[in-house]
Amino acid sequence: MQKTIDISRQQRAIRRRENISGYIFMAPSLLFFAGFVIFPMLMCLVTSFFNYSMTDFSFIGLSNYNELVADPIFGKALVNTVVLVLVSVPFTCFFSLWVGSVIYNLNEKVTSFFRCVFYLPVVTGSVAVTVVWKWIFNSYYGLLNFVFKNLGIINQNVNWLGNTATALWCIIVILLTTSIGQPIVLYVSALANVDHSIVEAAEVDGATDLQVFWRIKWPQIMPTTLYILVITTINSFQCFALIQLLTSGGPNNSTQTIMYYIYYNAFKLNRYGYGSAMGIVLAVIIAVFSAVQFKIAKTDNG
Repeated sequence: MQKTIDISRQQRAIRRRENISGYIFMAPSLLFFAGFVIFPMLMCLVTSFFNYSMTDFSFIGLSNYNELVADPIFGKALVNTVVLVLVSVPFTCFFSLWVGSVIYNLNEKVTSFFRCVFYLPVVTGSVAVTVVWKWIFNSYYGLLNFVFKNLGIINQNVNWLGNTATALWCIIVILLTTSIGQPIVLYVSALANVDHSIVEAAEVDGATDLQVFWRIKWPQIMPTTLYILVITTINSFQCFALIQLLTSGGPNNSTQTIMYYIYYNAFKLNRYGYGSAMGIVLAVIIAVFSAVQFKIAKTDNG
């Protein structure tokens, strides 16, 4: 009996030492996360209740949030952001899944080549990518106008980024080209981890390719799909660099997004409290979208 108690104490001591060692190794990351993520979030929440500018720091309660409700530009930015998310996220997921399924069945070297090609815009600097697209959409000597005029699609040059009807769609196109690289790579890896013995058994039993994908492959790659949905949604909501470098929210706020409007109010107008309130609203919206995606994915798996 005493021997059993001694062994139990030794096990608890070993477990305690392992836990302490683990927390020591985690400490730098935890401190970084607390100092640069948790603390700024709390400060943003607190600041949203103040009239915080270069010359004033006074408590105003919910006034910033009340102003948001009546702000037509914020309403426009919210609509543009939601449109951007609802268009880019489903297209990115479906297109990435299709491309991943196609190139996965190719030769290993060919698969690696296509993964590299699709992933290249991701590792390329956003400024460099934006400069290239700015040249493509240029209203005077842009490549898009040149191609469309030669194909007879348009008769004269179009100011793609200066037209309220086309500017937001140009931003969406650019966002798509920079968003599909990582999902494609993830889907190729996920498909490689599918249990092929089950796939082969289903094919022997006469299952079609669609049945194999929907009944066997899709449930096994659902965790990857959920991750892609959440990450793509967050990145789409936080679209900023493209707006800043190409349109600055124009023309006539047609490309205004919540993220850029936060930047404009906080760092150009020095209205840090108002910008913080928008940041809190954006965080809540992202959380709601992510929760809905988790719920849908859980229902599909169930």
